[in-house]
Amino acid sequence: MYHKLQYISQGNTIEEQLYNIHQALDAGCDWIQMRFKDQTDKDTFALAEAVKFLCEEYLANFIVNDNLYLAQQVLADGVHLGLSDMKIDEARAILGNNKIIGGTANTFEDIESHVKNGCNYIGLGPFRFTSTKEKLSPILGLSGYFEILQKIKKNKIEIPVYAIGGINLKDISPLMETEIHGIAVSGMITNSDQKKKLIQQINEKLYANVIV
Repeated sequence: MYHKLQYISQGNTIEEQLYNIHQALDAGCDWIQMRFKDQTDKDTFALAEAVKFLCEEYLANFIVNDNLYLAQQVLADGVHLGLSDMKIDEARAILGNNKIIGGTANTFEDIESHVKNGCNYIGLGPFRFTSTKEKLSPILGLSGYFEILQKIKKNKIEIPVYAIGGINLKDISPLMETEIHGIAVSGMITNSDQKKKLIQQINEKLYANVIV
């Protein structure tokens, strides 16, 4: 079972990224997706190596955003691919069956295609406007999630779906009612000055109806 909370890293430098990731891990986050856009290969590799070490120390999942070959190089747990990145089936052929491949989706058709091609989880969004993405797909809102999740159920598709895009603490309970698996967040954790308390509150909402 995949953790219900993913932290998507933020920071314009290696130092900022490592600080934010370390803080998130220390506060109890156990799934890190490293997102470090428009940087040199040398810096991206250096960061990935350091994040891999940190995630091993905290027994957290380590996923690399977009860069399949980097994920392969540093032996990450997997890769997350956007709609304009490498195709899921191509990535699966390269990575094999033991690595995690996540895929971004904006429609039910995206999800259908990803599942058919060997995707392990879906990042469905955006929930609302977010400044962390430059080319934003159409906003889904709560009604969009309900509609797509109902189609997933109707078509008997089984895959963990994460809501993503500008999610706040108050959004989590209504989102969980759509029957999504969890959430992927960035700014909510990065900008918090009480990360441990925040992650505890997030997890309480994410796991509210889970029978242990």
